[in-house]
Amino acid sequence: MIENLRIAIVHEWFVDYSGSERVVEQLLHIFPDADLFSVIEFMPEHLKQHIHHKKVTTTFIQKLPFAKKHYRNYLALMPLAIEQLDISAYDIILTSSHAVAKGVLTHANQLHICYCHSPIRYAWDLYHQYLKESGLSKGFKGFVAKIILHYIRNWDYTTANRVDYFIANSAYIGRRILKVYNKKATVIYPPVNVESFSFAPHKEEFYLTASRLVPYKKIDLIVEAFSQLPHKKLIVIGEGPDLKKIKSKATSNITLLGYQSFDVLNSHLQRAKAFVFAAEEDFGIAPVEAQACGTPVIAYGKGGVCETVIDGKTGILYKEQTVSSLIEAIHRFEAVSEAFNPIEIRENAARFSNKTFHEAIISFVESKLTTKLAVEDVA
Repeated sequence: MIENLRIAIVHEWFVDYSGSERVVEQLLHIFPDADLFSVIEFMPEHLKQHIHHKKVTTTFIQKLPFAKKHYRNYLALMPLAIEQLDISAYDIILTSSHAVAKGVLTHANQLHICYCHSPIRYAWDLYHQYLKESGLSKGFKGFVAKIILHYIRNWDYTTANRVDYFIANSAYIGRRILKVYNKKATVIYPPVNVESFSFAPHKEEFYLTASRLVPYKKIDLIVEAFSQLPHKKLIVIGEGPDLKKIKSKATSNITLLGYQSFDVLNSHLQRAKAFVFAAEEDFGIAPVEAQACGTPVIAYGKGGVCETVIDGKTGILYKEQTVSSLIEAIHRFEAVSEAFNPIEIRENAARFSNKTFHEAIISFVESKLTTKLAVEDVA
């Protein structure tokens, strides 16, 4: 049914390889003949294998001054830019959206399916936090930022009507889509390459966390908790702007390894007593990767992690994003750690494999295409 149809995949921007790019990568595995569109494309050459070295059709923002490093400064122009992408020749439009991608212009004969990573966070639920952290709560710059975000918020709500069907990357985001857009979404969890992570039943006496060292990941909270647990070893893998702050809080039982290769990360995930996670994520790939190694997870119990970690069976969820709550969870984990079954933990991770994602996407697209064709026949 899909083989002879032209498919366009629209993404926000290609500048690195993170969770949303992994979704695009797997969409290209499913639909290898699809064409790619984006606001900008400045992906490093060594990462272009993840988009199959395809040519990406971009917008005028690609050619604006300093766009490569400061593309986010052009947020106010992105609604206009995304609407200039001409995708009128395609039958199926798949948008991978966490900002403006879903706003592409489509016509009545096209099927537009949006895989929504989240409504625009800094325009909606993180609005006040974003202004505060960016120093834009007051002053003239703050006034301008608020006007721009008000415009973005109105545009974002309006363009939800350009989507025929929403897919959410978790039930958590599905609720956010319903709240913001008043649209129901089908949950299809993002793909995790669980096959690449090796199962290991035997664990060593250290805890692990691995992440970009950025504020919302709350690695400093984890480090602060373990600084109060001097007899428990913590290893931190990752680099980022919070490194200096995290180093200042690290005690002798905490080792900061910085950026490491996949093989080193895999080895540590295999051997860790538990993987520690403190962020509120829309989905959260890292806890699934840890479980793929048979390693239990200690995680803040809010967001997508509540759907990937089974409390008491594949990990421990704690209620508050605080040092004291995390310490209590570590003690709780220590008391029952022998009861965790690495095989069951690995089996839970298999629910989020690339294969499962492929099957769910194909089934969803085919079913909605069938519905569309049936409606056209009646008309």
